[in-house]
Amino acid sequence: MPHSLVLNLIPQGNISPKFLTGRHHHALFLDLVKSVDPELAGLLHGQTTDKAFTLSVLQTPHRDRNLLQWQHDRSISASTPCWWRISLLDDSLFSKLAHLWLSIDPHQPWHLGQVELQMVSVISTPQSERDWASFSTYQHLHTQASSTERQIHLSFFTPTTFRVSKYDCALPTKETIFNSLLKRWNLYSDIPFSKEIIEPIYPSFFNIRTEIAIDSRSKLIGCVGDITFQILGDVAPETIQQINTLADFALYAGVGRKTPMGMGIVRRRQHQKS
Repeated sequence: MPHSLVLNLIPQGNISPKFLTGRHHHALFLDLVKSVDPELAGLLHGQTTDKAFTLSVLQTPHRDRNLLQWQHDRSISASTPCWWRISLLDDSLFSKLAHLWLSIDPHQPWHLGQVELQMVSVISTPQSERDWASFSTYQHLHTQASSTERQIHLSFFTPTTFRVSKYDCALPTKETIFNSLLKRWNLYSDIPFSKEIIEPIYPSFFNIRTEIAIDSRSKLIGCVGDITFQILGDVAPETIQQINTLADFALYAGVGRKTPMGMGIVRRRQHQKS
């Protein structure tokens, strides 16, 4: 059952930009896991591919709701209300962390770099002010997906890049986007889809640009913005439904590289931006 969680946090001191990178947020998440299951934390730390979670970096009150922050050029001041988005793709991972979300201890300190964080609340259901929170079963994602909708509007909220051959490529295509979603869907759901379903998908609109995501060890170029795809030709309703399922799944799975580091946060929009 995929989950998209929003954690509301308050830093107890000023957080320097050097501790606001994707790698430090990844370490914070592993600390959360370690507090309930040290062995699982070790396994997650050792994984190099197919990680069952995605993370954002800390989000502060932001001027543009169409993007998420993926890096910080200045410190976050003490007592600034922040939120942090975590998505989980594996049922067992959510269940092992469940008591963290259900019994929050505001006196339990968590650390981002050298600064303590107070966990105020966890949102797991859709909220108007935090519309990144959601959950579903894989079966429900499939059964509720449209078998007639032929337009798919996707928004890239943080820089998104793909490994093509031996190199990173910031230009999204139907193959890179939908193969990424398909791989994660087939890995974590018990409803496998065929690779052939992406053949009738074609881009019809795009408004994207490149942005750079930098941390202490790497510098990656990715795309942000909007793309619309259409399903063309004589396509079976079940294939249309499976394609729409993958588009809906993007909220949880993200696409492309380094999604546990804040990259590749993508979601479907029901209507194209004007």
